[in-house]
Amino acid sequence: MPMPMELQRASQEFEAYLADTRETTGLTTRNQIYTTTQGVLHSFRRRLDLDEAIRFAGVLPPILRAIFVADWDTSEPKSAFGERADWTKDAQALRKDHNFSSDTCVRDVAAALRKHVDKKEFERTLATLPEAAKDFWRA
Repeated sequence: MPMPMELQRASQEFEAYLADTRETTGLTTRNQIYTTTQGVLHSFRRRLDLDEAIRFAGVLPPILRAIFVADWDTSEPKSAFGERADWTKDAQALRKDHNFSSDTCVRDVAAALRKHVDKKEFERTLATLPEAAKDFWRA
């Protein structure tokens, strides 16, 4: 079996995601964009059961999927979904002294991410998650 195209193009697709996220966030460096993305993805992951998180990871592009599952302590207690302010605070807490995520970081990452997923599969997967998951990824 040949290597899947999504893996062959993973770096180029991630670069395109970074460019789109730069536009939506106004951040200037790759490190800032990476930290914001990681914070938002991990904030979302904390609010899902393990099986829900695995389903969600399956619709992400390869490098974003890797960021989503990186450093995962699966024994960590699940967080309540809460509201956008909770998600934002959670995302901004990652590497706090080096985190430039704005108060719109969740919405900004959602807008960029939606350009890089299969929209139909993404929505289908969100429909299998708690109702608040749709709000989380609303751009």
